[in-house]
Amino acid sequence: MATDNSRYIFLVDDEPIQNEMLKDYLSERFLYNIKTFDNGEEAISNLHLNPEIIVLDYHLSSQKSDAQNGVAILKKIKERSPNTQVIMLSGQDKIDVAIDSMKYGAYDYVVKGETAFSRMENVLNNVSELHRMKTINGSYKKTIALLSVIIGLIVLLALYLLFFTDAYSHM
Repeated sequence: MATDNSRYIFLVDDEPIQNEMLKDYLSERFLYNIKTFDNGEEAISNLHLNPEIIVLDYHLSSQKSDAQNGVAILKKIKERSPNTQVIMLSGQDKIDVAIDSMKYGAYDYVVKGETAFSRMENVLNNVSELHRMKTINGSYKKTIALLSVIIGLIVLLALYLLFFTDAYSHM
């Protein structure tokens, strides 16, 4: 777990130019710390930073021939960090790859192309809103639990005072 309050996005793509272009695009639009990785194994070894979002390519073997593909990395990410939202960004325009990605926990699947960055921006806005709503919901749950305890204590105090006040008045 991260020791500070930094919010991270990991970009995992074996094409360095793709990673840098997406990093530049997202840096202008979001207030996340963005880290880039050219393989999934390296990203997994940095999960201790507790990234909120990981943008993950499907094919990750152009730089490292024995690198695992995106779906294998997705499975490992979801095992180790189930609350991290993973968005698959891939040149694979195959429905079975998209279905596999979603089946194993991807939040969304974006095909690389002319509109990929603007679509990615929309998906990240949705993920950020989901995170915000979960945070607010968690705060409401804590507030309700605290209020329930306080009300319970007030009821107990009222019963205690009623019982001892009534018992004391009969003496």
